[in-house]
Formats: sequence, structure tokens, C-alpha cells
Amino acid sequence: MVDRDFELFVKKVKDLTSIDLSQYKEAQMKRRLTTLRIKKGYDSFDAFFTAMKQDKELLYEFFDRMTINVSEFWRNPNRWEMIEKQYFPQMAAKNRKLRVWSAACSTGEEPYTIAMILAELGVLQDTYLLATDIDDGALEKARKGVYLDRSVRDVPAKYVRTYFQQDNLLFHITDDLKKAVRFQKGNLLTDTFETGFDLIVCRNVMIYFTEEAKHVLYHKFAKALKPGGLLFVGSTEQIFSPGQYDLESADTFFYRKKG
Repeated sequence: MVDRDFELFVKKVKDLTSIDLSQYKEAQMKRRLTTLRIKKGYDSFDAFFTAMKQDKELLYEFFDRMTINVSEFWRNPNRWEMIEKQYFPQMAAKNRKLRVWSAACSTGEEPYTIAMILAELGVLQDTYLLATDIDDGALEKARKGVYLDRSVRDVPAKYVRTYFQQDNLLFHITDDLKKAVRFQKGNLLTDTFETGFDLIVCRNVMIYFTEEAKHVLYHKFAKALKPGGLLFVGSTEQIFSPGQYDLESADTFFYRKKG
């Protein structure tokens, strides 16, 4: 049975924000947004949308719920060690001017993790480090670069000492690191991607998209990589038949563009 109220909400959201909720898994998305709508006291998606248009904070909360801003420093530490000890040194040996993109960067933990590793290698100043997300509220937090103590629990001690300033339970990213990351708004499903990237990191986002949307995105990511460039995905996002996207498996969670 078609839920006309939700169907119209999806159309209005697309008209207002360019975000196409129909490209996300419907059951998951509808469940999360229904919970938010009821929590806020609206008895229909029509009423909820009207309120969102008038209240920017509610709109930001919608973005938060839609995108599930869950991010951590050094998530899956052994995979970041691969980047730190193998992939980035190999890339930098060929060309110090790297191009790296943290796609769907949420509140900034991921691009700052990348920036720390690049700084330790001595190539951060020469690197173009892009970080994008669809959620303005998440990007605002990322630019501020302030995190609770629990957020840094997986960060190696040497990085904590060098790249954070502690203020009781808060940890502030150093200004040099913040300046090195270019944060900007981006919609993976509708944007034209920049190209020539050595590394694209897009983790734990694809699980929310339909199979059709994933297929389009993997093609777009592959085109955005330079030959030999790497795509780093989440632990539940294995790409089946990567060859159809001109990719090949490089290691667990890593795919290399052929050529």
C-alpha cells in the first residue's frame, strides 16, 4: 500500500534540498524519520515538512537523522595502519602532491585522521585534502574540530600529543590541521565529482543507498580516481564484481583503479 503522506514528503524534500530520499533504502529511512517526526510531535509528514521549512534547527535535525552522523577517529585501526605504513608512503614516493577526498565526512573525524597521517609523513602541506558532507550541521562541527575525550580513545598517543589541545574533557584539533582540510557541502548522488584522486575514503554510507544508487556511485568514484588510486570503503560494504567499475581488490576494504 502506497503511503501518500511519505511519498509527497520525499518529493517536497527533493524540491527544497535536492536530496532524493527515494535513492535511500525506504524501510530504513522511513523508520528513522517517522521516529523523529513523532518525537517532535507531528502527526503527519506534511506537517513535519511545513515545520522544517520554517525552523532551520529542525531541518538540521532532519539531516542528522537522515545521514546518521556516526564517525570515529581511526575506525578499524589496522586498516588505517595500512594507509599510514604502506599506501601513503608508496604514493608520496611517486608524487608528494597527493589528492585525497573524504566523502560523507560527517563531523570530521575521518579527514582529520587522514591529515594527521599525512602530517607525520611530511606531505600534508603539499596535499589537496577535500572533505564533503550533505549535512551543514555536521560540517559546522567538523570545522570547529572539538571532540569529547571518548572520541579520541583509538587515536595513537603520539598523535593525541601532537595534533590535539586538551581542555578538560574536550580535545581541540590544532589550527594547522584544521587549515589543511577543505570542508565543503556535497551531495554524492547529484554532484559531479572532481577527478585525479590518489585516495577516496567513503565508509559506512553506501549501506543506506539502494543497489541502483550504489551502482551509479561506484562508477562515479572509479572515474574520480587516478589510475592506481584507491577507494577505501566500510567494513560492511564489500564491492562484488569490482571489475565492472574498472576496480580490483587491493586488500580488505581497499579497491584499486586499474591502469
